[in-house]
Amino acid sequence: GEVPEHWSIIRLKNVLQCRITDGPHTTPEFIDEGVPFLSVDGIQDGELRFDGCRFISEKDHEEFSRKAQPVRDDILMGKAASTGKIARVKTDFTFSIWSPLALIRVDSQLSSPSFYEQALKSAISQAQIDVLCTSNTQKNISMDDIPRLVMTRPTIEEQLAIATFLDHETAKIDALIAEQQRLIDLLQEKRQAVISHAVTKGLNPHAPMKDSGVEWLGEVPEHWVVGKLSYYAVVSTGATPDRQRSDYWGGDIPWIKTGEVRYEDIQQAEECITELALKETSCDLLQPGTLLMALYGQGVTRGRVGLLAIPASCNQACAAIKPFLVLSARFLELYFVNAYTHIRSLGNETTQQNLNLDYVRGLEVLLPPQEEQNLIWRSCGERIKGIDSLLGCSFDAIALLQERRSALISAAVTGQIDVRGLVPEAVAA
Repeated sequence: GEVPEHWSIIRLKNVLQCRITDGPHTTPEFIDEGVPFLSVDGIQDGELRFDGCRFISEKDHEEFSRKAQPVRDDILMGKAASTGKIARVKTDFTFSIWSPLALIRVDSQLSSPSFYEQALKSAISQAQIDVLCTSNTQKNISMDDIPRLVMTRPTIEEQLAIATFLDHETAKIDALIAEQQRLIDLLQEKRQAVISHAVTKGLNPHAPMKDSGVEWLGEVPEHWVVGKLSYYAVVSTGATPDRQRSDYWGGDIPWIKTGEVRYEDIQQAEECITELALKETSCDLLQPGTLLMALYGQGVTRGRVGLLAIPASCNQACAAIKPFLVLSARFLELYFVNAYTHIRSLGNETTQQNLNLDYVRGLEVLLPPQEEQNLIWRSCGERIKGIDSLLGCSFDAIALLQERRSALISAAVTGQIDVRGLVPEAVAA
């Protein structure tokens, strides 16, 4: 689009003090204390985060700093996996970076690092980064492509004014986002507390209690039964039909993967298989009311559950739990929502601590009388519905604020708004 007539259109390389570099491509030995060592996950919400980072020795840092030594006002950019994450160094203490981060040093004598930090965060730059990315196992942008990014170049006075304006305005937006996030945290805690109390203590506050015999459960109502899941449900898993067989794929039978198990009723699938695949492979047709649990998967996936609302099959990374009549699938779903942290503490010694069917079958579950199970999940459902409505409003508010933030940055760095006179004098000073 249009920019002010006296602005230049340049490439990022034209404002650099030195060649863009990145961190070492070797894996150092991590230690308990030492020099902070950041990768791309060290950039959160546009800022550097050192809490929870890894550490390397002074010797390794000395070696790595020959290639990349971040200093104040350097801009760090994610160039692998989380491409396009941007943060400016706002500290003077020493740290090292790893290869997924590119180090961009703007010539501060001629240009404003703060302005180009915002320019790189703008939707226009992010779109360019996305176009330049290649993808094999993960997205990457090459070191040769980063300097090619097209930028605006206002006068240095305007750059400083824009940077000050954006720092001021985005800080206000970020404060509003933080407030909404705090509300979300409180609502999620409330939601969890409602579920936890209902599925472990019941709805009658005067019911006699007993020791469950399970450490993490504590006391439960005296008339409830405690037993292993395998006593009250059939637990199986699915399979993945041969991807080379085109006659196995594209049919009418939904095929569920762990990423689609998200604490909500499962009503559709990203992929479908054929009747032939169902007949010739280990896939089973699961009926509505079957509870799926993710046995493994990235991030928060492992241990999540979702109830099938449609006939479907699933892959081998899901446990399919078919409760007997004595156990309500809805009650069991709530129970496993409460047990999520405990379930994730189980597993084998692999990197992801995968669960398996034996672990799931051996999980201790609670069995109230059937009528009480139904009362619990109905009561919980009503209370959770109200909390979820408030959560939805907060998530929508954050999305709108983030859109506003992005639009404001893009408008300012392309000259669509004239910020002169918009920055309070006290802030500009």
